[in-house]
Amino acid sequence: MSAQSLHRSAREALLGWQTPNAADESLRHTMLAFLDSAPLGCLREHAPGHITASSLVLSEDGQQVLLTLHPRVGRWIQLGGHCEAADETVVGAALREATEESGIEGLRIDPILLSAHTHPITCSLGQPTRHLDLRFLVWAENDAPIVVSDESTDLRWWPVDALPETAERETIDHLVQLARLRSR
Repeated sequence: MSAQSLHRSAREALLGWQTPNAADESLRHTMLAFLDSAPLGCLREHAPGHITASSLVLSEDGQQVLLTLHPRVGRWIQLGGHCEAADETVVGAALREATEESGIEGLRIDPILLSAHTHPITCSLGQPTRHLDLRFLVWAENDAPIVVSDESTDLRWWPVDALPETAERETIDHLVQLARLRSR
């Protein structure tokens, strides 16, 4: 477990990603170039920007999505966060974050990258940075009980077709569509 194994796994995830459109293909190449120039780019200590790992958590039947009301962002978003030095892979980091933030044991993660996104943010370092977010699909049992962590203001299951007003609706809708295509 090291920054090198995280870095290697992030590259592998991006290299294996079958992008759905030209914009995502461009983003894939941009993230690969970032990793080529940033050997520690998977750790939050890399202040100019760093890879993060997120999970779209869906119920087994695909009808519910688990969202967190993020205290910094102030919106309902997918679960996820920073890779840690103890994480061996970005897939492992995404699953760890989903488990920690939901309290659900036995989550199942699809190891193939679902989506990627980049956004500016002031995160736990207290200075402006950029998150280069790798997003994975995670499945939970229907009606899995959840536990709100100290990283969240709230945590709830939402019907995929009835997201809250303060959800990052376009992002969640897009991720759900990608997940449905993958599960066919």
